[in-house]
Amino acid sequence: MTPAFAMPAFAIPAIAIATALFLPLPASAQAMPNSLTMSCAQAQALVARQGAVVISTGPDLFDRYVSNPGYCQSQRSKPAWIPTRDNPQCLVGQECRERRIRWR
Repeated sequence: MTPAFAMPAFAIPAIAIATALFLPLPASAQAMPNSLTMSCAQAQALVARQGAVVISTGPDLFDRYVSNPGYCQSQRSKPAWIPTRDNPQCLVGQECRERRIRWR
């Protein structure tokens, strides 16, 4: 006697592959650099090397720092000082900010 529903032999591997494709995978994100564990020179070099990088400056605090205004697109840039291991106000580069509209 044969079962009422028999799967073809090729269906089992196909189902296993399809299931594996939809399983959640652990995130492989890089850890965010923390300015409080770097020297001022290390933080400056990181921004200069990456061009634009998000750096943590404390618990739940972070921002994007850039090496030049070209990374700011339609925003303006301003100097960025952040705390580092050896300097409470290290000039690491610039940060992008929204342009203000001035009304007269």
